[in-house]
Amino acid sequence: MTREQLIGTIGKNGRRLNMRASDLADFDFSGIDLTQADLRFSNLTRANFRGAILRQANLSFSELSGADFTDADLYEANLNFCGLMNVNLTGANVEGATFNFAGRSKYIPEKIKAEPITLTTLLQKPGWGTFIGSFLGALLIYGCNAIIYFTHLILNATDPLIAGLYRFLIIENVTDGAAVFLLTWAMSGWLTSQFKAIWLRHLLVSVAVIISFFSINSVLYMLLGKPFIDELAKRPVGVEQTASWYFYVLGDLLIANIFLYVLQQGRQLTRKLSEQEIQLLNLEKLKTRAELDALQAKINPHFLYNALNSIASLVHEDPDKAEEMTLLLSKLFRYSTSRNGELFSTLADELEMVRTYLQVEQVRFGNRLTFSVEVADPALNELKLPQFLLQPIVENAIKHGIAKRADAGRIDVRIYEKNGELHLCVHDNGPAFSDDMSGGYGLRSIQDKLKLLYGDDARVELQNWPLKQVLLSILMTKVRSGYSLVIPDTDA
Repeated sequence: MTREQLIGTIGKNGRRLNMRASDLADFDFSGIDLTQADLRFSNLTRANFRGAILRQANLSFSELSGADFTDADLYEANLNFCGLMNVNLTGANVEGATFNFAGRSKYIPEKIKAEPITLTTLLQKPGWGTFIGSFLGALLIYGCNAIIYFTHLILNATDPLIAGLYRFLIIENVTDGAAVFLLTWAMSGWLTSQFKAIWLRHLLVSVAVIISFFSINSVLYMLLGKPFIDELAKRPVGVEQTASWYFYVLGDLLIANIFLYVLQQGRQLTRKLSEQEIQLLNLEKLKTRAELDALQAKINPHFLYNALNSIASLVHEDPDKAEEMTLLLSKLFRYSTSRNGELFSTLADELEMVRTYLQVEQVRFGNRLTFSVEVADPALNELKLPQFLLQPIVENAIKHGIAKRADAGRIDVRIYEKNGELHLCVHDNGPAFSDDMSGGYGLRSIQDKLKLLYGDDARVELQNWPLKQVLLSILMTKVRSGYSLVIPDTDA
């Protein structure tokens, strides 16, 4: 895909790009708006994101080694479990971005490496932390005592006008306090997403609080306070003078800005794990990937041994067939060695590999083997599936089915979607599965791979009726939405 095609694709999708598990190494994304783009599990090695907008983009589990994010906007971007070796984040906006269990880059600015300044961490520090903690403690205690004081006066007041005045003051302050918090909470997310300058966010919330102060207090005064204050004003002593209105406004502004600070910092607050916990989680992630690679590595030699034995048996009997098998085998070997560490390939590539494998075996078996490979919907060919998912099953069909027949054998591979699941069927007309058959290494490896990648959303079934077949079923939403490594339970 070219840069122009990518920009066109973004335009069609309303600026939301979906390119999961894509190979985009060295691609030029500079200056492109990739807001909420889904680039999970992609190869983005040395990609150029200079000045790109990646707000709330999902780049988790991607390879980003050597990528350039200079001056990019990574607000609330997800970079968890990414390789970040030699990544340049100079001048990038990383507010709210997550880098959990991501590789370190020598270019990551100190504001990412350093512990985020939150109210929690600030209160633990001497100096300003002690002062702010003392101030907040005094403010809360003073407020609680004021509530107790006024409540006591209301309960014990003999003058109904004084009691009514105190009730008005309590209702006014409680309503004002709740309004300040709710207004600040409602504006916090919008301010953070729309304005980069922190001082501008605080200015706007302050203006909103002043408007709220006058609106709420004017309404409450007219509805609740005015009758009592007017009657008390007629008395010879009258009503005691209170502080000027702007002191109360300053109190609201102080509380609102403290709330805004805490809410904004809370968006970046993540659970801090001990070094041992981090190491354990990383080890589990690496262990899962290692298990998948080990399964992959064992499948390839298993097939290779069978194919080489077949070639050896044909070298003297039929050199032409031996040559044909050697060329087909080289094609298979090229497929298995060109994956560059990737676990997934398209269904079309997987089926091409299966066809090549069956052609190898057809040379060996001659007229004793016929086969077909069918896909119900051509659109399914573009789905991403684990590599070598079908080949071990087809190999078992040859070994335990076709090889045991004296007459013609047949293998049919069918792919279709049914009841929200992707079905991959391998049928052969060999002897039926025994009741206690659980499959050899090939089937066990497929079961382990599906369990690691999809958990309970995939299954393997051996069926003798109505047809003898091995059926793989994977939840379609899981296939279409990408995959995630299922970390094994360390307590198991």
